[in-house]
Order: sequence, then C-alpha cells, then structure tokens
Amino acid sequence: MVVLLSRLAVTDCLKLCHSVVDGLCGREPPRRYHYSTNWSLEEWLELLNSLTVLFHVAVGKNSSDEEVLAGLSDVGSSHAEIVLSVLRARQEEIRCALLDRTTSISSATLQDFDWQLKLALSSDKISSLHIPLLSLSLDVRENGALQPVTMEMNREELNTLITSLEAANKVVLQLK
Repeated sequence: MVVLLSRLAVTDCLKLCHSVVDGLCGREPPRRYHYSTNWSLEEWLELLNSLTVLFHVAVGKNSSDEEVLAGLSDVGSSHAEIVLSVLRARQEEIRCALLDRTTSISSATLQDFDWQLKLALSSDKISSLHIPLLSLSLDVRENGALQPVTMEMNREELNTLITSLEAANKVVLQLK
C-alpha cells in the first residue's frame, strides 16, 4: 500500500524512504512515533512492508526505472520520483545488505573437495566383497578456520547424498 505515502510531505517522504533503507541495511529503522499523526498502526505496518518489499524486489530483480515507477503508479509523481531517487542512490547498499542476509544463512563455506573411488575386495569376516566405496574429503571454512571433513560412503549412501544435494539446489534456484 505505497499509496499511503501521498499523505506525507515530499521532504518527509525522502527521510522516511532513507530510514526504511537504513532498516534494511541493519541500521536504525524508522519509528512509528515520528509518523503517528499520518497513519494508524495498521497503515504504518502496511506502508513499511510495502516499501521494504519494493526495495527488495527492485534491487533483487535489477528493475528498470520504468518498472519501479509502474509499481508506484498509485502514488503521486513527486513521491514516486523520491522513492526512485532513494532506490537508485542506495541500490548498491541495498544489494550488499541482501547478499549479506543471504550468505549469513550459514557461516560455513566449502573451500575445496577431493574424492576417491575405492573397491573393498574383502573384510575380516567376508573373503569376497567387491563393494565400491567413495571417499569424499571436504575442506570447509568456518569462522575463518579451515576444517577438513572426510567421509566414506557406499552406493546407497552416495545416492542419498546426491538426492539431498539436488533437492537443496532446487530450493536455492527457487529463491533466486
């Protein structure tokens, strides 16, 4: 409901938009008590949510000025231009905040991996096995420290791992 912005003077609109971006970037967000005479609590929350989504989507999809202005068609042209100017002025800052939020899902990152295929011919209990085993070595960086992780899997365990990784990849692709 960005249309609620039209109740605000243009200079106050500029301050509000910058405050919303500040909140997106992890700094002090706008406070309702500054604007309590303009909107009810429900309208305030709707407006904040609408502006936040607008900034997220516009930066995330790298929207053109025309696309952003089309999304702001309910608001007067002066208010729409203010929102667009704030978006363009702080686009890189918003993008960095969105990237930080995305990468903070996990502090561990994969630095390197190595794999070997082995064939177990026998064991101390069975004289003839012929079971293929995959040895997977991962170098994971977590909190600045490099930690080696090694695992050995049979065919079934490997298929389970591959299925899990494919499912995770689908989720990541849906988030993009």
